[in-house]
Amino acid sequence: MLKALGESLAFLSLFIPAWAALIGIGVLIGAGHLNFWPIWIAGAIGAALGDWLSYWLGIKIGPPVAEMWPLSRHPELLPKGEAFLQRWGALAICIGRFFGPLRASVPLAAGIFRMPYWHFQTANFASAFLWVGVLLVIGDVVDAVFEWIWWRMGGA
Repeated sequence: MLKALGESLAFLSLFIPAWAALIGIGVLIGAGHLNFWPIWIAGAIGAALGDWLSYWLGIKIGPPVAEMWPLSRHPELLPKGEAFLQRWGALAICIGRFFGPLRASVPLAAGIFRMPYWHFQTANFASAFLWVGVLLVIGDVVDAVFEWIWWRMGGA
């Protein structure tokens, strides 16, 4: 849950690659060592809380957040984020969840540009559950492929 929260949180997402951990955990789920449901729920809640906090920071700090690192090094990001939100609306939250740098910057922009709270939260929680589920299933598929290769090679 904490890794997913960190990856979804503005600025920290640059240093916490939770997607890789979730795929690895999915491999362990596929191997039968872990239970899918509690991990899926905890991971999704963590990711949603990270985006919620980013959204809140956008509301509280507003446009001056562009003067903070790492946004200060990329002044074009906020106008692009605003255009992305204008074009896609709440769907931007879902799209952003699946693309690295967008994962934390889209919720921040949604707060800065005052996306309606319930539109944001609906997209936030729905996309968090989808994102974590997809990554865990990818790990499960990786486990199945490894097992198939192992079996084809005459493994024990």
